[in-house]
Amino acid sequence: MIQGFGIDLTEIARVKRAVEKTPSFVKRILTPPELEQLAKLGGQRRYEYIAGRWSLKEAFAKAWGTGIGREVGFQDIAIINNQSGRPIVVKSPFEGQVWASVSHTKDLVMTEIILERTSDQKND
Repeated sequence: MIQGFGIDLTEIARVKRAVEKTPSFVKRILTPPELEQLAKLGGQRRYEYIAGRWSLKEAFAKAWGTGIGREVGFQDIAIINNQSGRPIVVKSPFEGQVWASVSHTKDLVMTEIILERTSDQKND
């Protein structure tokens, strides 16, 4: 059963400006496994990845129903790409299945998160 659904749209240029102005921004947003994947990327693809993770985590927080803040922060969620490039949520406060999708244009990244409660979880 669907527990939550969140979407987000982020301008890649806005994230690029944030990274250039404040390099520590990247470590605030990305977890160690995400930083490992980022280290293999360069150029525009690097900024798409950072913007994608920002957006995925914002979408997660919306699906969770809280937004980014006290209950869930950027370091509470880790999303890495599998060998096919599919984003896989490997860490989150949600105990069920988390489905993630990310898509880019030249200027924007759009993400979706679906939180799916498994049949053995209690109904809140």
